[in-house]
Amino acid sequence: MSDNNATFVCQVSVAWGEMDALAHVNNVAYFRYFETARIAFFEKYYPLEQLYRAGCGPVISENQARYKRAVTYPDTLSISVSVSKVHSDRFTLEYEIFSDNQQAVTTTGSSVAVMFDFRQQRKADMPEDLYKLLKNIQQIEP
Repeated sequence: MSDNNATFVCQVSVAWGEMDALAHVNNVAYFRYFETARIAFFEKYYPLEQLYRAGCGPVISENQARYKRAVTYPDTLSISVSVSKVHSDRFTLEYEIFSDNQQAVTTTGSSVAVMFDFRQQRKADMPEDLYKLLKNIQQIEP
């Protein structure tokens, strides 16, 4: 992995079905990799089921990816997740995908998640414990 001291890293195996006609992983698969890492991050640090049962939770308002190197099947990818920005109603997660085969970072990206009240159909403030957790994680990262 690169010198990024990530808060969280998960591994994903590249599936044959993620390949496209140009013989590399299709660009949309990377957003699924980000999603997989994001969900695993929350399962470890702050399971979201209780928030969702209460009618609120984070929704993705923005995704971005930068493709640096093509990835092909078979490969194992290590996806790091770090917290870069935390506001009272939203936060930003940064991703870095590292290929075992290439021993290099292939993709970087980010997601902005906004807290949303599903019952009232509007933006909401983040629960204080989640806000503090994300701020703490952000502060311990380089």
